[in-house]
Amino acid sequence: MGFLTQVWAKASPATTEAVPPAVVLPNAMPVQDANSSTEEKSDEAQTGKEPKEWGYDLYPERRGETYKPKLSRILFGAEGKENIDRYKCEQNVYWCVKNGPLVKLMMGALRSSGCPIDLRRHISCEVCDPTVTGGYDPVLNQIVVCQNMAKNKSMVHGVLTHEMIHMFDYCNNDLDFRNVDHLACTEIRAANLAHCSFLSAMFQGDASPFNVKEAHQNCVKTKALASVLAVRNISHQAAVDAVERVFPKCYADLEPIGRRIRRNSTDQQKAFMEAPMYGYDVY
Repeated sequence: MGFLTQVWAKASPATTEAVPPAVVLPNAMPVQDANSSTEEKSDEAQTGKEPKEWGYDLYPERRGETYKPKLSRILFGAEGKENIDRYKCEQNVYWCVKNGPLVKLMMGALRSSGCPIDLRRHISCEVCDPTVTGGYDPVLNQIVVCQNMAKNKSMVHGVLTHEMIHMFDYCNNDLDFRNVDHLACTEIRAANLAHCSFLSAMFQGDASPFNVKEAHQNCVKTKALASVLAVRNISHQAAVDAVERVFPKCYADLEPIGRRIRRNSTDQQKAFMEAPMYGYDVY
């Protein structure tokens, strides 16, 4: 029994109803996998509602809506500064492109792969649902940075690196976000290369002094599962099965960064310096 299977086997029915946050924005018209299609159709028949445009409800501007702040939140200073937030977000994006080692590495790798990034075309600062900090829109081939959530250079650097891994997979590997296995694979790779460390594993309950060796893998599985569940209308078990199916291959794939990044180390700078050894441009 895999790690994720054990986790969900222990969860109560009330617990399994929670939907974790997402960091990827898949296609709005999914082709369901065989394990989940019957289950989703029955849910739609019971509710009488059309299936949600999974993922896009977290990014209102992706649906063509104009964000309208609430008067009560303006009075308390929580909203009403969207233009200022957008400007600050764009400043942070520009700083990361010029100074962030992993962002520079990813931009060079994308250019070498025939998918160069134009900042004005491929990166957008927008107001998002509070549960997410960014996303990738494969329909427009565009990265979303959530200006209301990612408010400092460190967070923006993490969002850009994570979403550029999705963009790299989409550019190089014929990635189909409508395929749950493909979605699980790119989420595993992004969590593996851009997020998980022993410290983050400790914070989310995947590490202890007794399972140090497996802490990183468990962290990656948890993050990937959370993202798949947030943007696909499938059962927990179907998501668990998808992550477990592709995990060995996708966890071992370290392109284009080439190494797992340890927190508070020089790994980011080393990965950037090693990029030409793998045939990637230096941005």
